Amino acid sequence: MAETTTNTISKNPLKKVFRYQWITGNMNFFLFLSVLAVLYIANGHTADKTIRNINKTQNELKELQYEYKTLKSEVMFKSEESQVLKAAEPMSLKISNEAPKKLRSENK
Repeated sequence: MAETTTNTISKNPLKKVFRYQWITGNMNFFLFLSVLAVLYIANGHTADKTIRNINKTQNELKELQYEYKTLKSEVMFKSEESQVLKAAEPMSLKISNEAPKKLRSENK
């Protein structure tokens, strides 16, 4: 009979470690580990969300930079003299060949 009790103890050495008194005695430590695990997971999710927002903002910034450069080049093209003349033709505006005259007031 003595052999059977020693065999069962030696077959399951974890039974000594996981006793009810030991588990209840270390309950505060287990709760602490659980809180740390939840905080670790929450921190990972927050970091992922922040990285996604940064990437989204960077992509929007690139798109706005492309749009700015496109519009700037269009304005530069439309402000050339030949393009201004083409736009003024329907209004019957032309370049004057005469030099501009200065107007003087008599009060001076």
